[in-house]
Amino acid sequence: MPAALGATTPVRGVLPTDYARLVPDVWWARPVDPSSAPHLVALLDEHEHTRLAAFRRPADRARYLAAHALTRLLLGARLGADPAAITLDRTCRCGKPHGKPRLAAGTAPAFSLTHSGDRVGVALSDDGPVGLDVEEIRDLSDLARLAEHALSPAERTRPPADARAFLTVWTRKEALLKATGEGLASPMDAITLGPTGVVEAWTDGPGAAWVVDLDAGPGHPAAVAGLGAVAPQVRTHDGAALLR
Repeated sequence: MPAALGATTPVRGVLPTDYARLVPDVWWARPVDPSSAPHLVALLDEHEHTRLAAFRRPADRARYLAAHALTRLLLGARLGADPAAITLDRTCRCGKPHGKPRLAAGTAPAFSLTHSGDRVGVALSDDGPVGLDVEEIRDLSDLARLAEHALSPAERTRPPADARAFLTVWTRKEALLKATGEGLASPMDAITLGPTGVVEAWTDGPGAAWVVDLDAGPGHPAAVAGLGAVAPQVRTHDGAALLR
């Protein structure tokens, strides 16, 4: 069994029975090689099977499988449904099936998934939209160009010192954009964050929004975000047991 990721609570195949609501809750796990987990591959729908087969790199396939299988297992546990039978709607505002996935029937729980490097994560919330992002710390040879794309004019006056600092800002903003359902189709530079991640301004944004930094393990800054004036007490868990 993989070691626990970050500061987490063990999960033993089901959601914690004492949780009346998910507020939100975040599960972390590691990628899973599809060839070693046919039981997880069997959970995917036709769209997910097609996407999984399209990846050329084994690492990409492993991240994709773990994130999507974990999502289905968590939704199945929450809804009391067969994970493989859950129908997801991925319709983008352009009409094509590459938007943020959501339940085809019903609105709760909201969920968000992410994967990068050696981490996959899934967030579930019964209290409205949620966005989750993790990034692997890596060399960014184009840091200046990325900063110009991602930072607001106010933030460019105090640019991140290095790749770690920049990717911390990136996870916060991508989590916020995922919470709105827009993702990277919406401009990151419209958001201005304070040094601690507080949303100071958001041009044409949804109004009040919160973001919370998470511990996804060494070398992987992460954040979860949602809509509202006050950030909830986010709970994190080790999702490895669900992927056995």
